[in-house]
Amino acid sequence: MRVLGVDPGLTRCGVGVVEGVAGRPLTMIGVGVVRTPADAELGDRLVAIEQGMEQWLDEHSPGYVAVERVFAQHNVRTVMGTAQASAVAMLCAARRGIPVALHTPSEVKAAVTGSGRAEKAQVGAMVTRLLRLDAPPRPADAADALALAICHIWRAPAQNRLQQAVAAHRTSGAPRTLGANRSQPAPGISRTPGASRTPAASRTPRTLKGPTA
Repeated sequence: MRVLGVDPGLTRCGVGVVEGVAGRPLTMIGVGVVRTPADAELGDRLVAIEQGMEQWLDEHSPGYVAVERVFAQHNVRTVMGTAQASAVAMLCAARRGIPVALHTPSEVKAAVTGSGRAEKAQVGAMVTRLLRLDAPPRPADAADALALAICHIWRAPAQNRLQQAVAAHRTSGAPRTLGANRSQPAPGISRTPGASRTPAASRTPRTLKGPTA
């Protein structure tokens, strides 16, 4: 499995390609950053990100693209730029028919370090160790992109099994008809043909006669 991880951002968009399968050593194929000038027009910056993504897709031909899921931040301008860069990455992958997966920062940290609250330095250190690198990738956006790819490789088998199980349940489960089993008597109880089904509440009550004076 070859995965392109994308840590979206307008100024620096981290990209990293990792190859391997869960349970076996992973290999880094490439890592880098797609940069855009902060003073450029928004449209031009998005075009630059698209061109950079297309180059990475052409060069490495990944089977999957893993993008960091955008989460709420106090800085609305920052989260908007992240969302826009994320959309460009997903568009480039979808246009080629490449499956796209979204992972939250907590999911990535937990997958790589074992803790969803790990610091960036811990993530970089674990990425270096898992990929057997000489030093942590720089900048941190590049290390985060590799962490996203690692996370997807490790989580994809479980996610695929869950999706297959849900799909199998939907296709094999026959719809139940309302009242289909109401005609069947309870175990150990037999009904006599033609027996009255008058509710107990509607039956004429018996009159109890007291002692005669």
